[in-house]
Amino acid sequence: MDRSLINSLPGYYLAVLAGAIFSLATLAQPADPQERTELRNFLEQTIHGADSFGDRYDAEVWLVDMSSRLSRYIKDPQQRLDLLQGIHGAATAASVPPELVLAVIEVESHFDRFAISHVGAQGMMQVMPFWKDEIGRPEDNLTLNATNLEYGCRIMQFYIQRKDGNLHQAMAAYNGSTGSRVYSDKVYRAWRNHWRTEPLDWSD
Repeated sequence: MDRSLINSLPGYYLAVLAGAIFSLATLAQPADPQERTELRNFLEQTIHGADSFGDRYDAEVWLVDMSSRLSRYIKDPQQRLDLLQGIHGAATAASVPPELVLAVIEVESHFDRFAISHVGAQGMMQVMPFWKDEIGRPEDNLTLNATNLEYGCRIMQFYIQRKDGNLHQAMAAYNGSTGSRVYSDKVYRAWRNHWRTEPLDWSD
């Protein structure tokens, strides 16, 4: 926001604006200390490289299909394939459907690896940087797709497991908006309209 505009706002509206920003910031990390500890421990145990695609034919079919869908966001074919391989690998390692990851990325950043939110979340999956220090990896660069995808997919895995497979609740927890369907409905629509290949159970 332009500073001259901020300076022209009455004190009451400045207070409301500050309160709203603070409220949003508190959603960027788990409010429950036990949940935060459990997620930190989970990330420490699971952040590592892994292979995906056991079958070459399946890989080619999936990559060609998803590359066509992704072209609305990324024009360069090689960049699309590189990103899709990374998404599939990180999602598979975390036992998360890669199409669901694509939907989350669409909602979170529109596939912009340099995206930074107003609360400081970074990269395609909008990971909060404090997690790097929490798990003892402060040198990690969350604007690198491989790193961002690994963090994001493992956080998704944690919440899907924690919510017993309830995708609406898991997506709300990922976004820090537990109790609301606004974010999870956005992810659902992105998945349904752009990335769906096989059914996922979105029932409550």
